[in-house]
Parts: sequence; structure tokens; C-alpha cells
Amino acid sequence: MKRYRALALQTSCRAINGLAPDAARERMRESIERIDAQIAGSRGFIGPDLKLVVLPEYALTGFPMGESFERWIECACLAPDGPEYAALAAIAERRSVYLAVNAYETDADFPGLYFQASVVFSDAGEVVLRYRRLVSMFAPTPHDVWTRYREIHGEDGIFPVADTPLGRLACIASEEILYPEIARAQALRGAEIFLHSTSEVGSPELTPKDICKRARAVENLAVVISANSGGILDYPIPNQSTDGMSKIVDWQGRVLVEAGYGESMVAHAEIDLASLRAWRNRPGMGNLLARQRLELFRSTYAGSIHPPDSMLDGDELVVPERAVFARTQAETLARMRAAGIIREDDRD
Repeated sequence: MKRYRALALQTSCRAINGLAPDAARERMRESIERIDAQIAGSRGFIGPDLKLVVLPEYALTGFPMGESFERWIECACLAPDGPEYAALAAIAERRSVYLAVNAYETDADFPGLYFQASVVFSDAGEVVLRYRRLVSMFAPTPHDVWTRYREIHGEDGIFPVADTPLGRLACIASEEILYPEIARAQALRGAEIFLHSTSEVGSPELTPKDICKRARAVENLAVVISANSGGILDYPIPNQSTDGMSKIVDWQGRVLVEAGYGESMVAHAEIDLASLRAWRNRPGMGNLLARQRLELFRSTYAGSIHPPDSMLDGDELVVPERAVFARTQAETLARMRAAGIIREDDRD
């Protein structure tokens, strides 16, 4: 499919914090129904060439605010074979779109933990990609159980890329857009289109994340489809703090379209896959992918800053208290000072 339209659907998030488990699941069900209606309406307005829809970060739940791991799993996390994912798969099939969603989910191989996942369903309702967020401040990641995770899921499970009729798709979760290594690793596995589910501060000025959406597109000769929340409701922050700025950026860093504030289908644009692939095959200074000299950076990246396996004790899984995240970062900063990466006298 050389040309089609994609949509970064800016839909609101109704948080489930403070609800009992049954009420939380009911709210998620209601959110799925609302999203289904919005996709149906958007496709009716945009046209049948709408083939790809990206949803915002944790659109069904919001994010945890101090809940224990056990409580968050009980109230907010989706099972890979659970009813919420089944309902989302049915939307993709019913509306004839590829659908990228972001949610907290469990993994039977890591009981007591959860991961933040970006999942892509095909227009047949099949999972074609499952990516687990690798960099997070306050949630477990595969890096926290690195040795065991790689044994179970393999290298292809770390930076998955789905080869689909819409192009080679990869997912980037939220603030991971700030880390060029993640997008680069996916691009080197063939990724052409980055699906960025985010829930970020909206601003009329450029923000760090918004700058990086353009940068990741240019660096990797890729399209970035970034869907932000249209506000987070029922949550102890002003509702519209995370709002606006859903956009589609082409491989030259041009913003093709951008949504304003509130729930919106405005951020839809044509994806010209043929032109993207022609550009990637074009010789010249602008072909940044072909000019990579990866060996230059091998020794620099061989070290470690944030420690792996922080939730493993040998072969045993450790389910920590939430305080471990701040403590781990404090210890990491101490090691960085000792190694001379940051200076002691630069501290406030």
C-alpha cells in the first residue's frame, strides 16, 4: 500500500485511580466503547483510506499515583489474553484499521510485576507487534529483569518491528522519544514508521518531547505519528495539563498536521510510503541512515549507567516497593559522579 492515511487520535483519558477493581474495569470498558465510536466517526469523516490509528499513552487507565504493584495489577493492568485487548482487537477488525494502543499489562513469566506495553492490532484483529517500554522512571521495564527477559523473549522481543502492508512499524512509548538510541535501534531493524503513544504536557511553545519528535524523524528518515491525550479526567491534576500537540511528522522533520486542544481527529495525514522508501534509497548527504558509523560508538555504549536486573536476585524475581525507583536513581547518580560523568560541584 503505497499511500494511505493515518490518524493520531487525541482522545481523553478517564483515570481509574481510587476505584474498586470492578468499577475500574467497567470504566475501561466504557472508554473502549467511546474510542470505538470516535474511530468509526473519524473514519467516516476522513474516508476509507484511513488505515492506521494511534491512541495516546495509557488511554484506558491513566498512570499510577502511589498504588502498590499488587493494587495496580488488580485494577489497571491488562492480561495479554484478557477482555480489554480482545475488545480493542475487535475495534481494529470492525473498523478495518491497524490500531496502536498503549496500556499497562501483566506477563505470566513475571508474576507480581507489570510492564507498559504498546500493542499493534492488524485490520484482521491480530497482534502484529508487542513492545514493552524500556526506559521508565516509576514502572518496571524489561531492563529491570534483563537477563531473564532476554532468555524468554529473545532479541526480537526487545526492539520488535512489524513488517506490514502499511510499512515497517515500530512503537515508542511516551518519554522514550527523548532517547535517540531507542528509535535508532528500531530503524536499524528496518522501522519506517514510529507509532508514538504519549501523554505529555501541552504547550504553545516547543517542548523537549516535541523537539525530539522532529529529531527522531530526521535522524532515522522515518515518519513519527504521535498521539497525545486530550486531557486526563478524574485525576488530581488540572484536566487539560496533558493535551494538544498530537501530530504527524515526515522524514524531513516537517509537521504534516497537528491537533489543537481537546478531543480531536485533526491529526490525520497521508503517509506516502513510496516516497519515504525512495528517499531512503537516495544517495547523498541527506541519507543519514547510510552514513552511520556504528563502530565509533561501540566502546562508549559498552558500559552501564542505570543497572540492569534490579528486580532480579539471582534467578529469583523481586517485587519491590515503589520507593526503589527513586533510590535506584540516587545510586546511579552517585556512580556517575564517581566515574566523572557528572561533577560533584555542579550539585545545588
